[in-house]
Amino acid sequence: MSKSNPRPVDHFDAIVIGSGPGGEGAAMGLTKAGKRVAVIERESTVGGGCTHWGTIPSKALRHTVSRIIEFNQSPIYTQNTKSIHSTFSQILSHADSVIGKQTRLRQGFYDRNQCTLLHGMAEFVDAHTLAVRHPDGSKEHYTADHFVIATGSRPYQPADVDFSHARIYDSDSILSLKHDPRHVIIYGAGVIGSEYASIFRGLGVKVDLINTRDRLLSFLDNEISDALSYHFWNSGVLIRNDETYERIEGTDDGVIVHLASGKKMKADCLLYANGRTGNTDKLNLGAVGLTPDSRGQLSVDDNYSTEVDHIYAVGDVIGYPSLASAAYDQGRVVAEAISQGNANARLIEHIPTGIYTIPEISSVGKTEQELTAEKVPYEVGRSQFKHLARAQIAGMDIGSLKILFHRDTREILGIHCFGERASEIIHIGQAIFEQKGAGNTIDYFVNTTFNYPTMAEAYRVAALNGLNRLF
Repeated sequence: MSKSNPRPVDHFDAIVIGSGPGGEGAAMGLTKAGKRVAVIERESTVGGGCTHWGTIPSKALRHTVSRIIEFNQSPIYTQNTKSIHSTFSQILSHADSVIGKQTRLRQGFYDRNQCTLLHGMAEFVDAHTLAVRHPDGSKEHYTADHFVIATGSRPYQPADVDFSHARIYDSDSILSLKHDPRHVIIYGAGVIGSEYASIFRGLGVKVDLINTRDRLLSFLDNEISDALSYHFWNSGVLIRNDETYERIEGTDDGVIVHLASGKKMKADCLLYANGRTGNTDKLNLGAVGLTPDSRGQLSVDDNYSTEVDHIYAVGDVIGYPSLASAAYDQGRVVAEAISQGNANARLIEHIPTGIYTIPEISSVGKTEQELTAEKVPYEVGRSQFKHLARAQIAGMDIGSLKILFHRDTREILGIHCFGERASEIIHIGQAIFEQKGAGNTIDYFVNTTFNYPTMAEAYRVAALNGLNRLF
């Protein structure tokens, strides 16, 4: 019996473009299903924008700033001593350390699972062929049965803003900030802009936050949005709502922002954080008949397949929710769809938000405004961190937890948390919120004995507060 011809070395069952959370989730799922997989990464190390420019560095910076604030506000540590002062560039060293650890960890996943890593820029040649230009200038072609586009996104850069100017940054280039600004203008008060406003203000930098909308983070429950606005105001951040720029002028020693309303603002530097664009422009998608939208994003079906059946897309290139956590799960769904022909796994309907301002914000489920508009008879249970022993011990008494539940069925409808560790605290409630049928009830928090003292105890306090409103 003659041997069958082996597959050519440049052919794979699937090629994944991008090694961020979405690409990693797809690649790991496919290799564990026995598929021959290659991952193409344009940078010299894996991890994507999440590890190198977005989630990991910004949260590492936030952690360092939070500890500085905690130290400077503690009467124990600041007796007869000066306050700690660090510059943005100084605290970047912690972020660099975490990035290195994350990169080595993730590189190990690919090595252990025998997943081929190719470093270079990818572009489609035809429906089943990719050209990869390697850093040394060489170009090679690879073919595959399936492709997964997981190229992420980058900060949006409008053509009329000079990002080559030494004092004008986006959320990627701000990580190269070397000077010590005393005054920063942040244009865009979305999640990224709000997080960096917290970081800079925590370092004692004067912050002007320009919001192009009428309220901060308008997708949040109004009370949570108002709490963040008040906390910013109370810490000295100047917020200008409903403003857009007419012109951004770089000067020798800073930046002047000319607003459409006629106002002018001047600072040492500007962080432009207003929108992101999918990294699809260099993939030559026209060769396979795909056309991204104006924001570089691709449309997909429930299996994350594009209009071309064997080409999938996950993560920031498909838009909402643009979260690292969701991207990884999307990649796992794609791996199942490719290996089994269809995916049974699906993302949960209510993905929790995690916003790493100081203090944090996290929520899951419906807001009060949504429930009111839908005419759902809900009730509210609240607890304030300042009443919790653990928060008092830790000096983290700013914040609160709010549970929204149905008056008749007692089903939890939404949970909203503002305060330190909110992104961790939310998952306790999420676990009950996601239970089916009678498993989802606010009574769980009353009938369960919590460790004392803990932040989790906020759920018991909030549940009792809400149930006391029933009649």
